[in-house]
Amino acid sequence: MSQVDWLSRLLQIITVTGKLEVHCTYGAPWRVAWPQSAAHEIPYHVVLNGRAIIEDPDTKTNKELVAGDIVLLPHGSAHVLHDGSGHPPSATHNRQGSAGWRLSENDSPGEHLDMLCGRFFIEPPHDRLVRDYLPATLIVRAIDGHRGGDIKSASNHLANLVGLMRVESASDKPGGCAILNSLTSALFTLALRAASESDQAPSGLLTLAGHSRLTPAISAMFASPARPWNLPDLADLCNMSRATFVRHFQDKLGRSAIELLTEIRMSMAANELKKPGMTTEAVADAVGYRSVAAFRRVFTEKMGMTPGQCRRLSHEVK
Repeated sequence: MSQVDWLSRLLQIITVTGKLEVHCTYGAPWRVAWPQSAAHEIPYHVVLNGRAIIEDPDTKTNKELVAGDIVLLPHGSAHVLHDGSGHPPSATHNRQGSAGWRLSENDSPGEHLDMLCGRFFIEPPHDRLVRDYLPATLIVRAIDGHRGGDIKSASNHLANLVGLMRVESASDKPGGCAILNSLTSALFTLALRAASESDQAPSGLLTLAGHSRLTPAISAMFASPARPWNLPDLADLCNMSRATFVRHFQDKLGRSAIELLTEIRMSMAANELKKPGMTTEAVADAVGYRSVAAFRRVFTEKMGMTPGQCRRLSHEVK
């Protein structure tokens, strides 16, 4: 079986859009607090120039961000960004830019920060899949291949993308808002790819994706989720024994291959339920369930709603 691009297939299942909300240009000292986001929102920050400290108020942990760093918060966690000096922040001045985002500035002469802040939006109920399989905080670094990095790497592509975002955010040309929002959507995919390529990929789906020996099984599940896969079949695709396959999968993902397969099936089912005229029976069959009762039970357990409730929710969202 040929391997499919699992990340593209995942992003076909869970539609992600993006929006730039704030362009911050501060001199130290400065401080910005972000509250808990809605379940279907993922805040992001791109440090264009300068440095910032991101602080998790719950865990009391701090991480330093430098120019080229992109941070995503897939769980929508409340967080604080500041300059790290501990001094009271200077007052900020906000004004709405003509391109649709807000410009936030202060008059402090301290160390300069230039940062873009926005959100990704994930159509429910797929936000649950993101929270379950991505870390609470994801930091990736954009590295310019012309300055010592791999020119073909995702980090280099990120550097080019961030460069475009910098240019568009600093200009006031027609179409700037639409371009930046489109770049934001691409930012999400490139950030996931860069994280999966990293030697220190965070636990969950990104670590699993970076494990080349397991790629055939992941690709197969995304390519043919309705097929009655079992552990021996998936292990054979990876040229592993069943026990070795189970151990590697559990170590990297923290869940079994069958659990991931079920998540893929239920996410695809949620999309099928949105289509006019698709009965629950037809959806169950499309994702590999011969028993409608079994499908309803698993769907309700995984998605937190019945198939009927999911269908009605999709109509309300529209």
